Amino acid sequence: MFKLYYYPNNASLAPHFLLHHVQADYELLLVDKKSNIQKSANYLKLNPAGRIPTLVVDGQAIFESPAICIHICELHPEYKLIPLIGDPKRPLFFQWLSFLNNTLQAELMVRYYPHKHTTDEVSIPSVIAAQDERIAEALSIINDQLENNEYLLGDKFSACDYFLFMLAGWSLPIKRSPMTFNNLALYLQRLSDNPTVKAVCELEEINLTPFESHS
Repeated sequence: MFKLYYYPNNASLAPHFLLHHVQADYELLLVDKKSNIQKSANYLKLNPAGRIPTLVVDGQAIFESPAICIHICELHPEYKLIPLIGDPKRPLFFQWLSFLNNTLQAELMVRYYPHKHTTDEVSIPSVIAAQDERIAEALSIINDQLENNEYLLGDKFSACDYFLFMLAGWSLPIKRSPMTFNNLALYLQRLSDNPTVKAVCELEEINLTPFESHS
């Protein structure tokens, strides 16, 4: 039994996709961000960073969304959501997951929480404008990768694709939306029709219309 501490359309979304995909026996535990529960003493015992998500497996708590995703994949190798050791695509899996987490997600966090990255309130609009450019650069790199590839790793679907779909949703309000990049838009449209994406997004009340409306 897995316990996923989550909040809708948060960094818990990719692990939620994976738990659904591998048909895991899991329980969803809402961490109410509006009440700042992620900073409560009880939650900090599980996740000292005070962020979402946290996954508890057999009494062991794991935090950081990419680490949780890798762990779920490796506990269910039969679903082939991560290339096996020795597979030449395995380093590419870690490359793209790291890029998504360390570049695209990191830039999105600065964009949406600019007050954490400056002591000058007047500069916040400039921070947001700069971040829109950084995010567009990251999306452009992903768009180029998808030019001749069905998925991030090539012709095989992986956990990286679920992680990318999560971040693409967060990127929709950006000046250059993911849907303005041709290859990425077609890819996201396909993924929005994925049964797991549909089921989990329905449960978390995430609107898929922005992806489905592009052809």
